[in-house]
Amino acid sequence: MKENIQDQIIGLVKEALKETGQASSLTEELYLDIPGASRFGDFSTNVALRLSKALNKPPREIAVDLIGRINKQAEKSPLKNYIKEIKVEGAGFINFYLEPKYLYQELEVILKKEKEALRLDLGKNEPVLIEFVSANPTGALSVAHARQAAVGDALANILSFLGFKVSREYYLNDEGNQINILGKSVELRMKENSAEKTDFPENYYQGEYIYDIAKKAKEKKIKTEDLGDFAAKFILDIIKKELDDFGVRFDCWYSQKGLGKSDKIPKAFELLKKKGFLYEQEGALWFKSSAFGDDKDRVVLKSDGTYTYLAPDIAYHDDKYKRGFKWLINLWGPDHHGYISRLKASVAALGRDPASLSIVIVQLATIFRDGLPIQMSTRRGEYITLREVLDEVGRDAARFFFIMRRTSSHLDFDLDVAKAQTSENPVYYVQYAHARICSILRSATVKLNKNADLALLKEKEELDLIKKILQFSYILNACLKTQDPYMLTVYLQELSETFHKFYDLHRVLTDDANLTQARLGLIEGTRILIATGLDLLGVSTPEKM
Repeated sequence: MKENIQDQIIGLVKEALKETGQASSLTEELYLDIPGASRFGDFSTNVALRLSKALNKPPREIAVDLIGRINKQAEKSPLKNYIKEIKVEGAGFINFYLEPKYLYQELEVILKKEKEALRLDLGKNEPVLIEFVSANPTGALSVAHARQAAVGDALANILSFLGFKVSREYYLNDEGNQINILGKSVELRMKENSAEKTDFPENYYQGEYIYDIAKKAKEKKIKTEDLGDFAAKFILDIIKKELDDFGVRFDCWYSQKGLGKSDKIPKAFELLKKKGFLYEQEGALWFKSSAFGDDKDRVVLKSDGTYTYLAPDIAYHDDKYKRGFKWLINLWGPDHHGYISRLKASVAALGRDPASLSIVIVQLATIFRDGLPIQMSTRRGEYITLREVLDEVGRDAARFFFIMRRTSSHLDFDLDVAKAQTSENPVYYVQYAHARICSILRSATVKLNKNADLALLKEKEELDLIKKILQFSYILNACLKTQDPYMLTVYLQELSETFHKFYDLHRVLTDDANLTQARLGLIEGTRILIATGLDLLGVSTPEKM
């Protein structure tokens, strides 16, 4: 089928709701779920439960009525050949059961078109800018930045795969107080290296890397007033190398200093003034953000003539839109949560739709070793860096582990589990499934036939595996709607588990050549899905382990 079957089923439900006049009673988007157990069908909707209160009717009564109407709609659509049965189950869920021939047909398409069969042109080439990491160049990247890097890069891969025109951007905060403190930190370490007595303030950067920068600065005879910029560039080179080794590459490194030297901030202010959203009070310039849902107005230009953090951010996001991007996605740490409303307000004030700006808060990560959390302090330089994690567990495990929890949830990263060559290690478990399939395909004396009779696949474990393969588009849709790639890691683990269950119970290489070819097709379809999913996460697909 050329169209996504989930969308077609939703279309049937919507038509049934129109017939009853109940469509307006729904306050949220209509969607399908995948039941937790295959005995409850392939797709399910709770629409009857959602309508129950508004209609003052039992959910099962609503569901029975809708099913009758859905069946009539299905008779007039291509779905009549693919829907085996529709049932009311539980409290009033409407569950859809698909015909096996649909499963065989879709698996055959995947075998013939491989990765291209999995693409969904949902983005229609819409320009999307994902800004992530954007760590201040004052020290090596922490695990918090590493988690944002893994999430942002995987999300960008998924959106590209879904047909969006994606650009990755790093906003470089290369000016301001933190750069001044960085320069002063280097200056004091230079004095220490020259045996001068110094009093090192608690809020200065105290990591060992400051001594290395101080040594380089002395060798290059950097002037005192240039130490901050020199140190920031030195650290930025380290950050770029770490990200490159992590498999994360940016299309643009956007300099805040460059923004400040341009006319973009004054121009953004001029536009806001014309619209009546800037006013002066107590010698400062205020942005009327409360007019757009913020809890209070915000200062953008202080009485001493310096900008607040919000000022360059307003101009920066105005520039994002002017560069042609239709959808902006920002990945931020949890300490920025309170900043969302004022930035959304500024986007609205500039005449843009605030819904076109998505803010994804990525919660922190705690690193565990030997069962104990490792304490971290950024200023003191006492924290686990991305480099240390890469050196200890490698890129694949690092990326997979940083993604495998919802971004809204705190992440516990166990280094010992990430290094384990056992099924307890999720990335090892998924990669092993891929390698095992490759091994079977290599050892097969019967050649893989993409036109094999897949209808020979009748065992429960075979059908469960095909169904799991075909859930891929549903998972990518969920990643798109939530702007979170974590569900892909869950899916790959479930797909691998379903494959292992099949393999443990059924021989792939049998005495029946036709059945062998069908099962080779089944495991090749599984391999294509695992490889595609791991590739989107930026994780390798070993053929031998």
